[in-house]
Amino acid sequence: MSTLTRKLRASAAGLLRRIKPDAQSSYAQCGEDIIIQYVFDALGVDDIRYLDVGAHHPSYLSNTYFFYLKGHQGVCVEPNASLLAAFRQHRPRDCIVNIGVAPQEGVADFFVMTTPTLSTFSREEAERVASYGSERIEHIERMPIRTINSVIAENFSNPPNLLSLDVEGLDLAILRSLDFERYGPAIICVETLSYTENHSEQKLTEIIDFVCAQGYFVYADTFINSIFVRADTWRKRG
Repeated sequence: MSTLTRKLRASAAGLLRRIKPDAQSSYAQCGEDIIIQYVFDALGVDDIRYLDVGAHHPSYLSNTYFFYLKGHQGVCVEPNASLLAAFRQHRPRDCIVNIGVAPQEGVADFFVMTTPTLSTFSREEAERVASYGSERIEHIERMPIRTINSVIAENFSNPPNLLSLDVEGLDLAILRSLDFERYGPAIICVETLSYTENHSEQKLTEIIDFVCAQGYFVYADTFINSIFVRADTWRKRG
C-alpha cells in the first residue's frame, strides 16, 4: 500500500469519526464498504451476496469483511495459497477459492511480488512494478484459471449482488468477460487507479467507461476505487 493510500485512508477515517463519532468501522481502503452499505440500504437489500476477486486478506483493506461481520456471506477468490489459512480462520462461513480469474480458462503464471497485494497474473504488470526498484518478483507459480462466469455459476445459487474486483492489471479484461445479462451485480467496486514509475497516479478511465456502457453509473469514487451501481436497479428502488 502506497504512502498516499495510507494518508487517504487515515484522512477518510478521521473525517468520518469527526462527523459521526459513533460511525461503524470500515475495513476497506477508503470507506468503500460504508458507502456500499448505504447503497444497499437505499435499494432495500438485506441479503448481501458478495464475490471478492483478489481478496488478499480476510479483513485488512477488505471491501467485504464489513458485510461478513453483519452475517452475510459469499465467495473469496485468492490465488496466493499462503494467504488462505487466515481466511479459513476468520471467515469460516465464506467459500474460499484458491484459483486465478481471467477471461480464458486453463493454467497461467502467477507472479508473487514482494508486497503480496501487488501479485498478479499479468507478466506485463509484474515487470512494470518490479522495474520501479522497490518491488521484485519473489517467485512464479503455475495456477489454475477460471472465468468469472464459471466461478459464479459453480459457487452461487443466486448471482452475487456485490462484486469486489482488484487483480492488478486484469480488472478490465475480467469485466469484459463477465456475462452482465446473467450475472451483472447491483454494485461493482473496482480499483481504477494506477501508479506510475514517478509515483504519480493515473485514473483508469477505460474501466469506468466500459462499466458505464453496461448500464451502470458511478455512484462514488474514492480516488483509488470506483463504486458502480446498476442504473435499472437504482431506478426501481423503493
